Amino acid sequence: MKNKTLQAFCFVGALSACSSAYYGTMEKFGVYKRDIMVDRVQDARRAQDDGEEQFTSALEAFKSVHEFDGGKLEKVYNTLNDEYEDSREAAEDISERIDAIESVANAMFREWRKELGEYSSDSLRKKSELRLKQTQVRYEELIAAMHQTESRMEPVLALMLDQVLFLKHNLNAQAIQSLKTEVPKIDADVDRLLNAMQEAIAQADAFVAEMKR
Repeated sequence: MKNKTLQAFCFVGALSACSSAYYGTMEKFGVYKRDIMVDRVQDARRAQDDGEEQFTSALEAFKSVHEFDGGKLEKVYNTLNDEYEDSREAAEDISERIDAIESVANAMFREWRKELGEYSSDSLRKKSELRLKQTQVRYEELIAAMHQTESRMEPVLALMLDQVLFLKHNLNAQAIQSLKTEVPKIDADVDRLLNAMQEAIAQADAFVAEMKR
């Protein structure tokens, strides 16, 4: 129930609404920054899963151009354009989820460092400080993997858009032949993207396990 409440609050309005005031309000409901952090990492993981599925679907559509042997070129264009648009939306969703993670991470780590100075027990403070360092290391691994996915998405989307635009303005057999020569490049870039997504998913799983430990 708390997670549902969190989702309802967090994604209403712009991301900037998730501010210090927002986190303070959520704490009154018993939902702390680490809880929000875990939820957002899990959301990002799901977005990576969805993105992996979408980019795989798009790749198959672009590769199917090789099998084109007559027919309606407008149908080919519409299919590829739809796959490109869906892939772009998936990429935007992933980027928004990453931004959401970074927002709460900055707030959480800032608060954690500040509260280290409030301990009266040296032993407990040192244990908390060690835990903070471990969590930061795991977080850096996670966010680096997430940003790697972002960097891999851009060239793929650019290639897809080139093909879609070229076909839009050249609906003829020669255009199809030109597209066929570009498919191996898309194939290679999507393969690198999918590998990056799988790494980001693995890092998300590891981070959530660490936070729940």
